Amino acid sequence: MKNKLLYRIRLSAAIIIFILAVLRITGIFYPVRILDIQFLPLFQRVITDFSVTALILFLFIALLTFICGRVYCSLICPFGILQELLGFIKGLFVKNKCRRQVNFPLKYFISAIVWGIFFAGTAVAIRYIDPYTIFGSAFSISVAGLIVLAAVIAAVIFKDRIFCTNFCPVGTVLGLISKISLNKIYMSDECVSCGLCERNCPAGCINSKEKNVDNETCIKCLKCITLCPKNALKYGIKPKGSVKFNPERRQIIIASTAAALLGIMVKAGLELKDKISEKIKDVILPAGAGNKERFLNKCLNCNLCVENCPNKIIAKADENYGVVHIDYSKGACKYDCNKCSEVCPSGAIKKLSLEEKQKTRIAMAMINEDKCTHCGVCSEVCPVHAIIKSDDKTPILNASKCIGCGACKNACHFGAIEVFGVNEQRTL
Repeated sequence: MKNKLLYRIRLSAAIIIFILAVLRITGIFYPVRILDIQFLPLFQRVITDFSVTALILFLFIALLTFICGRVYCSLICPFGILQELLGFIKGLFVKNKCRRQVNFPLKYFISAIVWGIFFAGTAVAIRYIDPYTIFGSAFSISVAGLIVLAAVIAAVIFKDRIFCTNFCPVGTVLGLISKISLNKIYMSDECVSCGLCERNCPAGCINSKEKNVDNETCIKCLKCITLCPKNALKYGIKPKGSVKFNPERRQIIIASTAAALLGIMVKAGLELKDKISEKIKDVILPAGAGNKERFLNKCLNCNLCVENCPNKIIAKADENYGVVHIDYSKGACKYDCNKCSEVCPSGAIKKLSLEEKQKTRIAMAMINEDKCTHCGVCSEVCPVHAIIKSDDKTPILNASKCIGCGACKNACHFGAIEVFGVNEQRTL
């Protein structure tokens, strides 16, 4: 009874977190900071746009994993919870028999590649495999996100949570911590090796014959302990006699190879970072992005800013620029709004107060006098009064005041104003 209650509490909490995650991704409801508890965005915010809050939350996830195991994957990660829900749906149509999964060494090499490139200062590789980024881009109807989501759905149908156990770079790191966690799933002497737990484990981490649970890949969904008819599966601190740490030669070789690959990819990532910054076309970015090169290497493409922008002027990545950017054809940047800065979970868009945002130049306007009709509308809508009318009603742009918000461009009906990106955003 106690085990079932614990499972139901975990499942109920996971569903609530999943609903909140969907609401924030779609821009319906976003309690800022309360839900900024995703592993990779938090880690990047710590090293990119440092805040004490981000560091505390990141350390909380690490400590939680050390104490409880990989509960992050079944309780906090919305993409992991989505896969669990897909597993439930699959079980409604077919008899859901999970199979034991091999803990493939490939996952360590995948992690070494994407984390190595990430440590070099660019998120260009990890943004396509980070679970939160995939979740965000899929729910914001991004092509890349939908493609990866379709692949993971197929994986759930055939191999359940294999993405979490053998591909996810976040899961791999948390799995290594979980391997030495204080509380584990383990089998007691009451186990009769009936195999019920093994057949229903979505992570495929139970070997009922050998009475062994691979806590590195176990996502702590607690499903197994609710099913055991003998109450032989336990969750807690393992008895001292059953705790063993005896790494095999094969594991040492894998660890050494992955570590070497990590070092190689850090060097390759530095070269990649320079190359992808060479051919960037003119682009306008949200206030707090810094510059084109920095933002291209830091943005995770979770599309949270896209969905939460009130004027819908932040566009998704396209063939011209690999991450989100501003498109003034849809409107202007609201002077009294800093929503994108508030919702960015990764620090790619720095946290700016409204006052700081209002003084940040993100672009520069230019008036084409040949097209200008001297109507004066641009001077009326400019929120910083960067455009004034001369005695003959000719609009004059004061470049030292212009922040590039696009209000003048959108107000001009004659196409006389263009707005161009700047090499480096700065505070006026």
